[in-house]
Amino acid sequence: MCLKQKCPEKRFFSYMTSKNSEMSGSSPFKMRLVHLDLKGAPPKVCYLSEIFPLFRALGANGVLIEYEDMFPYEGHLRLLRAKHAYSPSEIKEILHLATLNELEVIPLVQTFGHMEVYYLGEGETSRQWLQQEPNSKAELCLSHMEAVASHVRARYPTTTPLMWDDMLRDIPEDQLSGSRVPQLVEPVLWDYGADLDLHGKALLVEKYRKSGFSWLWAASAFKGATGVNQSLTPIEHHLRNHLQWLQVAGSVPADTLRGIILTGWQRYDHFSVLCELLPVGIPSLAVCLQVLLHGDFAENVKARVENFLGISSLEEMSFRSEGAGSFPGSNILALVTQVSLHLCSSVDALLERDRYVTGWFSPYHRRRKLIHPVMIEHIQPQALSLLARWSALAGELEAALQRVFYPDTVEEWLEENVHPSLRRLQALLQDLGEAARPRQDSGQDS
Repeated sequence: MCLKQKCPEKRFFSYMTSKNSEMSGSSPFKMRLVHLDLKGAPPKVCYLSEIFPLFRALGANGVLIEYEDMFPYEGHLRLLRAKHAYSPSEIKEILHLATLNELEVIPLVQTFGHMEVYYLGEGETSRQWLQQEPNSKAELCLSHMEAVASHVRARYPTTTPLMWDDMLRDIPEDQLSGSRVPQLVEPVLWDYGADLDLHGKALLVEKYRKSGFSWLWAASAFKGATGVNQSLTPIEHHLRNHLQWLQVAGSVPADTLRGIILTGWQRYDHFSVLCELLPVGIPSLAVCLQVLLHGDFAENVKARVENFLGISSLEEMSFRSEGAGSFPGSNILALVTQVSLHLCSSVDALLERDRYVTGWFSPYHRRRKLIHPVMIEHIQPQALSLLARWSALAGELEAALQRVFYPDTVEEWLEENVHPSLRRLQALLQDLGEAARPRQDSGQDS
């Protein structure tokens, strides 16, 4: 559930009359929120100070912050804090940075959706309740939503809860309209795919409107939605996702959709690996925000994106060398791209396809430490050169990551994506060294 504080009229008016007037006039989505998923690879505040101005320049006017365990909880909730959780002063600094860049902050607080909702109705108390007519899982779900939203509205009257619409989609219209939920929350219709069911989305919007929801939101994705261990962001996928959301917005009554949330998931859940790091997803975010502003991705829009990012071309090749781009974190993108595209493949080429390794130092030979001395000269220099090259790049990447992320993030990303390949090279060289040593005669003199 997201908690959206209502803006004072004067604050909203400042968006409409800012010097970047195109940001509010040409887009069907008046609010464009960039989602920061902090349950994985949370950036340091110094990095946020660099990218918030970029968010604003690209067309965002809000950030949806999923604090998770990075929030400095106190009291009995203190145990939820991550090791490197933001301090209270850092939270204030983040909010201050958002204000300076005219970005409205909406906190995303996991309540119902991520608390075992798939098992709704399986508890003993719930089962007993469901056995009574006319109770149903839909009614159970709505009653809980109503209780949570009512509590929030009672405690914070100027706050409007937003709610991801997963659990609302299959609830019949009459049940929705018969509850108080439409008067308490604003649904967020999310779809991160490249091929949206446009007609189905229009029907869903119509259903929600008839059920009594006054305002709706859309949720797209600029990263973190195409693979649980994805390391590079497929810009084309996310471009298509946003172009189709624009089609949805054009097919429903004007002003039905209050805004759009550009999600940037960092993990699929708390137990999964990291997907694309935030700096890696910045070019995709730039494309998506500019498309939402201008309505298409014509050549002039593409040129604007390239100008914002300080790159010569959005093609993938432009990210393969160090220093490609001038946006904050562009060096991380360049280094991650090299690792993702070439590290494993170069090690595989040596260990699995090199004729000297596969022919004269196979797993059979390596286990028995057997090798012809001449073959060491063919294998060892290649392995040493490859290890030196990738070790140097890994050190460079580690330093770049440390400037943006906390130590646990740096350790996790390198352990998942770099160290396994380096260890394979080190193991090969160790086996070569052992095979090259003179063998001691284990026999005894007669």
